Amino acid sequence: MPEYIERTYRRTVAGDLVTFEVKVAQTDLLISAERELAAQAAELVRAYRAELEGYIARDPGFERALRPYSVRGDAPEIARSMADAARLAGVGPMAAVAGAIAEGVGRGLAVHSTQVIVENGGDIWLQGDRERVVGVFAGASPFTGKLAVRLAAGLMPCSICASSGTVGPSLSFGQADAAIAVAPAGALADAAATAIGNAVRSADDIDAALQLAQRIPGLLGAVVIVGDRLGAWGRVELVEAST
Repeated sequence: MPEYIERTYRRTVAGDLVTFEVKVAQTDLLISAERELAAQAAELVRAYRAELEGYIARDPGFERALRPYSVRGDAPEIARSMADAARLAGVGPMAAVAGAIAEGVGRGLAVHSTQVIVENGGDIWLQGDRERVVGVFAGASPFTGKLAVRLAAGLMPCSICASSGTVGPSLSFGQADAAIAVAPAGALADAAATAIGNAVRSADDIDAALQLAQRIPGLLGAVVIVGDRLGAWGRVELVEAST
C-alpha cells in the first residue's frame, strides 16, 4: 500500500489570491480565487457528488471498472467526461474523478472570479490569464520541494494531475514516485496520470511511460519521477521550486 503523507504541499499557495478549504464527505479541496467562495464551491461539490453517487447506484460497474467502460444513456455529464477520458488513456473511469470534480468546481466558480485554482488530492485545475508554477511532490524522491512545473498563461485553462505508486491512497499499479500529466481537461489529465504511472515499475520504464503519454490524444505534456531520475515530454517547463 502507498504510504499516506500529510499534505504539506498545501502550505505553498498562490500569493495573489485568497485561499480556502472546502470539505464535503470524502472530497477535500484547496481553492484559490480572487475572493472567498467556500459556500459556492461546497454547493458545486455537493451537486457533482450527488450526480455521481446517483449514477453509480444505477450502474455499479462504473465505479468498479479498471478498464474503459461504456456509460448508460442516463449518465450525467461528469460521468460521461470521466468515461471519455478513461477511454483515451486506457483506464477505468474512476481514475478521472478527482480531476473531473476539480474542473467542474473551477468552471463553476469562474462566474465569480477570473482567476481560480482548485486542488483535489494533488489534481489541480487552473484558469485565468497568468502563468502558474506548480510544485512537485514525489514522496521520498530528492526532487520533492526542489522541482516545479511552470505552466504558461497561454495554456490556461488547463489541468495538471499527479499519480503515485509510493505516496497517497489512490490506486496505482506502478511504482512511480510521481507521474504527472497536463491536459486541457481535468478528467483527461487525471486519467492520463494514472495510465502513465501504471506503466512504471522502475526508473528503466521512464522512457516507455513518456512514449505512452505521447499516444494519449489531447495530452499536452507529462513528467515521470522515480527516485533520483526523471523524464519529461511536451509543453511542460521544469524549474527550480521557490523556497
